[in-house]
Amino acid sequence: MLGIGIDQNSARFGSFRSSAATHQGTANRPNEDAYLNRPDLGVWAVADGAGGHKDGEFASAEVVGALQSMTAGLSAVEMLLEVRSRLEAAHARLNAEAARHGAGVLVATTVVVVLARDDHFACLWAGDSRAYLLRGQALTRITRDHSLVQAMVEAGEISEAEAAHHPKSNVITRAVGAGIEQLELDKRTGQLQAGDRLLLCTDGLSKTLPEELLAHLLSGDDESAAERLVTAALMAKVTDNVTAVTIDFDIGDVISVRAVSRSGQSDSP
Repeated sequence: MLGIGIDQNSARFGSFRSSAATHQGTANRPNEDAYLNRPDLGVWAVADGAGGHKDGEFASAEVVGALQSMTAGLSAVEMLLEVRSRLEAAHARLNAEAARHGAGVLVATTVVVVLARDDHFACLWAGDSRAYLLRGQALTRITRDHSLVQAMVEAGEISEAEAAHHPKSNVITRAVGAGIEQLELDKRTGQLQAGDRLLLCTDGLSKTLPEELLAHLLSGDDESAAERLVTAALMAKVTDNVTAVTIDFDIGDVISVRAVSRSGQSDSP
């Protein structure tokens, strides 16, 4: 069965319910993806050890491990500063590890992180792992890929459709590590509405499934969206590692609203 071998878990805390799933893909290669699923911290992340680079599995695990040990109960400002600080420290450690191996060795990973407090979120990222927001039936991409093909798309040299299958589609222009002196992170912020679902994923998913299918698979009030996405990528014969983390906001309110919609009356006395 395709679902065999999918590493998955789900968690719930406060207004957030989240699920995560990862698989090495159909090729016989190690899984260099890693994820963080911590609604209790209000932090979620996906990291993809840079393809073709040495120690990609070590790099992604280093980044996720740095975020995993954060302290709960931080304010929104404290949490944002802490995530930046920990990613910068991981960046320095990966560069030091590469230097230890000798000239020309890269130890690097992409990362996309979502932090949430109450109904506000911030997204930080470097590389081509992505974040999306599903609101109703509309899927919006939050992140912009730091990649060579994205730059080519923006320059009008190739189309979005051509980018996914371009021979240089795996060339990223930012990463944690990669021998770059200073870590560069982009940031976007937003406000959540009841029923919103966020998706974090590696390019094994986003380059395999079109966004129309991602939106369809993300729909539905259940805890298996991440596994459903990874299974669909495996059915599509994805050769890359594939990872998805889904984050649902205010599920209790959503269920109440749907119950009223179905029955035509409130459950309240």
